[in-house]
Amino acid sequence: MKTKIALFLGLIFTANTYAADLKVGFVNIPAVLEKAPQAEKAKKRLEQEFSPRDKQLVSQQKEIQNMEERLSKDAAVLGESARNNLEKDILNKKRDFKRTQQEFSEDFNVRRNEELGKLQRHIVEAIRGIAKDQGFDLLLTDGVIYASEQIDVTAQVQQKLSTMPE
Repeated sequence: MKTKIALFLGLIFTANTYAADLKVGFVNIPAVLEKAPQAEKAKKRLEQEFSPRDKQLVSQQKEIQNMEERLSKDAAVLGESARNNLEKDILNKKRDFKRTQQEFSEDFNVRRNEELGKLQRHIVEAIRGIAKDQGFDLLLTDGVIYASEQIDVTAQVQQKLSTMPE
């Protein structure tokens, strides 16, 4: 893949040696993601949406832990059927907890991916806007080993994102 990109860029530069100045830029996507106001808002939305379920999981876990402590403390004084019932209850609660935890993880990952997709669309829109407004012939992102500060437009993308509506 990298050799294809290098070959492609080599062809572009070779083909355009007779053309006027070629305007090339670079965008550091991880830096944009880190500072994008939309990313912080998405994080807060996810926390707000999933906080009640997370608290429920913590509560379930504490309940199981308390039941296990009670079993270990009172095992000698409990009757056999009471001990068996408590062990069954603990096992059932652990199963429910595991299932609830898995559902939580799956739901959280789906929502996080939705939010990330929305953020990526905003970033691409901002990058394309800058490219068109400033007459860039080529803007590069991932896979760049080195880019001088002269062609780095990351700060401009971050600035544009801060003015974009969600």
